[in-house]
Amino acid sequence: MVTDRGSVLGGRMGRIMGEEQPLVWRKSSYSTEQDLGTCVEVAELGDRLGVRDSKNPSQPHLTFSRQSWSTFIGAIRSGSV
Repeated sequence: MVTDRGSVLGGRMGRIMGEEQPLVWRKSSYSTEQDLGTCVEVAELGDRLGVRDSKNPSQPHLTFSRQSWSTFIGAIRSGSV
């Protein structure tokens, strides 16, 4: 899926500041073993963020601008999504 706010990328390397670098993925501190892998992971991509499904880490991930991600998280917290 490709939207105007994100694009699909594949692989485990990311191009940050013109250089290919390994991506460091992190899960929410709210994630637990009981979640059964039902969370997403986020990686820093310079001025963007990568987001992937933790159950399928080898699949493509989405990239978002920091502003788009912040707006999305704000909508979740407010209950509008």
